[in-house]
Amino acid sequence: MITTRTRLDPSVFDLPVEKMRAGWYTDAYFNHTRAALLEDGRHPQVVMQVFQKKNAYLGGMDEAIAILKLCAEGFDRLTVHALYDGDELEPYESVMTIEGDYTTFAHLETVYLGVLARRTLITTNTVNVIRAANGKPVIFMPARHDHHRVQTGDGYAAYVAGQVMGAEIGVTTDEQASWWGGRGLGTVPHALIASYGADTVLAATKFAEWAPADMRITVLVDFDNDSVRTALDVAAALGPRLWGVRLDTSESLVDRSLWGELGDFTPTGVNERLVRNLRHALDAAGHGEVRIVVSGGFTVDKIRMFEERGVPVDAYGIGSSLIRGSNDFTADIVVTDGEPSAKVGRRLRPNPRLELVT
Repeated sequence: MITTRTRLDPSVFDLPVEKMRAGWYTDAYFNHTRAALLEDGRHPQVVMQVFQKKNAYLGGMDEAIAILKLCAEGFDRLTVHALYDGDELEPYESVMTIEGDYTTFAHLETVYLGVLARRTLITTNTVNVIRAANGKPVIFMPARHDHHRVQTGDGYAAYVAGQVMGAEIGVTTDEQASWWGGRGLGTVPHALIASYGADTVLAATKFAEWAPADMRITVLVDFDNDSVRTALDVAAALGPRLWGVRLDTSESLVDRSLWGELGDFTPTGVNERLVRNLRHALDAAGHGEVRIVVSGGFTVDKIRMFEERGVPVDAYGIGSSLIRGSNDFTADIVVTDGEPSAKVGRRLRPNPRLELVT
């Protein structure tokens, strides 16, 4: 479980405060609502209740609180209660309540709901992957599948998932790791191999000559579609400097090491037989300490299947599936000027787990 209940300081998020205060990121109808209330001199004292509808793990709460603290018209006049990033959620459970003059924060609903939706999606997806992987290290690799502006918060949401599960989470860019002071990690990529004329061993050797002594050197071995042979050659060349090899065979290809075994299994991509062949070959050659990392089309279901079958994988790299799906949040005014005011089908749902935000 998360070891601290300390919230991140609002300054960490580098918010575009003036634009948020001006309603620049807000659905127009909220801006119009606020303007109409202010024109009428109406300042309803409300309880706003925020929730979502799934079993999930909360992400983005510290960021949502930062939005309220920095962009509301007087946060000191609001009373906010909230859960913490990483908290496990039940459907319809209140994750935050905001009490006070609605006109002081009406222009922020779109923003804090969007933050909670995105980060909770990432945290929940990552928790599910870690659980499927039985606690093995997971490399969070969606950076190339989405806009660069989402990297920071998504990386932190994945980190929160790792804290929840007590598992190792690696991210691939420094920006993804910036909120907790980490660094991006990565393997010897195809681009470096191509830069050395498609010679994986040469590229790996040159990379090792450059790499800091404490770097876990991991080398992609599928460039020639002969992963077992390439992995053995790399292991022989790098010796103890090699931490692991990574299989990333395209789902449209059959690795050369499997060509003589076709007929009784699905041979394309990174499959069980390929991993077992690689583990056996490395062990037989005296490279039992070399880890096997797999990537390329991995989902929760595929990871779960690998683990159930005892496939000898040491770490999983997973990308686009971690940012797919939805986990929408809703905010309702449920009390106005001390009287119940929720729309039909909604009601005040007190949650004793909520804590006062100071």
